[in-house]
Amino acid sequence: MLKIRLNPTGVANKPFYRIVVTDERKKLGGKALAILGYWQPGKDVLEIDKEGVKSWEKKGAKITEAVSKLLNLK
Repeated sequence: MLKIRLNPTGVANKPFYRIVVTDERKKLGGKALAILGYWQPGKDVLEIDKEGVKSWEKKGAKITEAVSKLLNLK
């Protein structure tokens, strides 16, 4: 099953997350099918491709709770 989830990157004490589409069986940090945006919580920087999210939802991807909360913020 496909999931739209946060993929952690960055360094210690400076978190950075990519919003990606990936197979739920893949490990975090694994290869993503598509990158839909990013989020940097320390600076409150949030960029999301909402059209991309909608198109992947139509293809059957499920949105995780964390990404759902971010979509409501934007």
